[in-house]
Amino acid sequence: MGIGQGTGIDADQLAGQMDRQQWLWNRPAGPSRATLILAHGAGAPMDSAFMATMAELLAQRGVAVLRFEFAYMAARRVDGKRRPPNPQAKLLEQWRAVYAEVRQQLAGPLAIGGKSMGGRMASLLADELGADALVCLGYPFHAIGKADKPRVAHLAELRTPTLIVQGERDPMGDAPTVAGYRLADAIGVHWLESADHDLKPLKRSGFSHEQHLQAAADAVAKFLLP
Repeated sequence: MGIGQGTGIDADQLAGQMDRQQWLWNRPAGPSRATLILAHGAGAPMDSAFMATMAELLAQRGVAVLRFEFAYMAARRVDGKRRPPNPQAKLLEQWRAVYAEVRQQLAGPLAIGGKSMGGRMASLLADELGADALVCLGYPFHAIGKADKPRVAHLAELRTPTLIVQGERDPMGDAPTVAGYRLADAIGVHWLESADHDLKPLKRSGFSHEQHLQAAADAVAKFLLP
């Protein structure tokens, strides 16, 4: 499914205006048909290997990707000290601010999402913000070892068109566990065979990590682009 097309300032122009924010853009060689704001997970920055690879693969498929960092991770970049994520309220506040600035200037289709925690925070705001779509890569349905305490209540009522790309053996939500959750009709789950939380498969599966990342990018691009 596509998320439509719009007119106005495009992702290339917007990226040039926002350099001061120290955000990272990956833009298609040709016109951008959709833009995705992609937030990082709890333990790795916006320029981690996973984030950089996914952003580039999506740009190759026609999706402009903007990456930003939550405050605790940006502070680590300054002094090198590891910190836990900011409280949820702070993370959501920052998501709202980033989305508002991009939405104010970008007239085309705008999706939000992220890796693990970044995607979960986006899912809590997708309906509120009126995002065109939501993309979650490795959704943390529950903390590791705490499948009895799922984080899925809001997913039962989500209205925003959503794609979750999930590894079948993700310790934060494997296929059998997720099958027992009630998810809204707006949510689709694309499973990657034998993959973990970083979408990396077991060697015996016959798939490589690169193949799974390519497959994830294919699924996201198909979902977002008209």
